[in-house]
Amino acid sequence: MNKEENYLEINRALWNARTAIHIGSDFYDMNDFMNGNSSLNSIELDELGDVAGKSILHLQCHFGQDTLSLARLGAKVCGIDFSEQATAEAEKISRKLNLDARFVCCDVYQAAAHVSEQFDIVFTSYGTIGWLPDLDRWARVIAEKLKPGGTFIIAEFHPVVWMFDNHFERVTYSYFKTEAIIEEEEGTYADQQAEIKKESVSWNHSLSEVTEALRKNGLQIGSLKEFDYSPYDCFRNTVKTEKGFQIKGMEGLLPMVYSIKARKGIV
Repeated sequence: MNKEENYLEINRALWNARTAIHIGSDFYDMNDFMNGNSSLNSIELDELGDVAGKSILHLQCHFGQDTLSLARLGAKVCGIDFSEQATAEAEKISRKLNLDARFVCCDVYQAAAHVSEQFDIVFTSYGTIGWLPDLDRWARVIAEKLKPGGTFIIAEFHPVVWMFDNHFERVTYSYFKTEAIIEEEEGTYADQQAEIKKESVSWNHSLSEVTEALRKNGLQIGSLKEFDYSPYDCFRNTVKTEKGFQIKGMEGLLPMVYSIKARKGIV
């Protein structure tokens, strides 16, 4: 089996190794989070609106900060992630905070086999879909897990960002999905000096690929927004501006994040 075919095992090992580093990092700032700080940003909050009393399925939730932030806003939330280490940590944090959230360890493509109910909202954010080879299958899961009239919301890094090398010195990868991007990762976005070296397998997905996958699976695009900054300092060669983090020397020139809000039709 080649590395592209074995992407789940390779990427699961990467994210299991990252979890302990991320929980202890300044990037995730667990002390402030445990004391009530929300991990959600204005980009996704503006699309989510009032979630009190809503049921939410959070895809690829990592160790659950955003999931639990949604629970703090009054939502009933289920987070899924394929990392055993991440979901175990998420469950521990949820119990400590006594929040209405549960966590399921499974590959996103297998969500329907592990989570039986449908939800008012399906949500995913920041660095998620690049780990998935097939967006049609992803969008099918979203459609299956939404109630009729339910809403899907994604806030994600823009595919233009992933065209560059890690130092944003040259265009290295295609904007469009072609072959898998196989790399050896040193450190992690939350701690670039961390002593971790693992392989990763990822794919770039253009905006048209994302929107077409959703449309073909019965979702109606309500809004598509693009932003020239990242709310997170997770890239190399960044500078902090009044908006957020931008690439030094390219401030205001690159789309760095996008959001989509889509609705499942009522039959």
